Amino acid sequence: MDFYQFAEYIVLNYGYFGIFLIAFTEAVIQPILPDIFIIGASAFGLDSVTCALVASFGSLTGGYTGYFLGKKLGTNVFLKIFKEKYFIKGKAFFEKFGVWGVAIAGFTPIPYKVFAWLAGIFKMNLISFGAGTLLGRIPRFLLVAYFGYSLGLLFGLHTP
Repeated sequence: MDFYQFAEYIVLNYGYFGIFLIAFTEAVIQPILPDIFIIGASAFGLDSVTCALVASFGSLTGGYTGYFLGKKLGTNVFLKIFKEKYFIKGKAFFEKFGVWGVAIAGFTPIPYKVFAWLAGIFKMNLISFGAGTLLGRIPRFLLVAYFGYSLGLLFGLHTP
């Protein structure tokens, strides 16, 4: 099954819940970015803003799950899952940017899940963590959803 068929299958069979689930699990542990599903969903006609908001909420709740896993399981488990280089780089990034580091990780291809776990390990304020997550994720997912919507228009997958 190629990407087009897979994205279409996820969107047609799971819709917004599929987007939520992918965003949630990506924020905790799995490596597949929700971006491709948001693009596919928007391209196939699901509402772009709703896709972005559902993915943002899924990522936030997954991020909080990662936060609590980091807080409860600590550095040793983190090192087994993510490796020492991510801990060292993440710690330096946190020390330099704080909550803005979470926002940057949420907006860029920097592995957000690493920052979710580290926020728990370093006991970042929960409200600050959530704000940083939403500051990064909402704009990113809105851009991605709009891109998908534009592709859908370009290829005639839906009408304006």
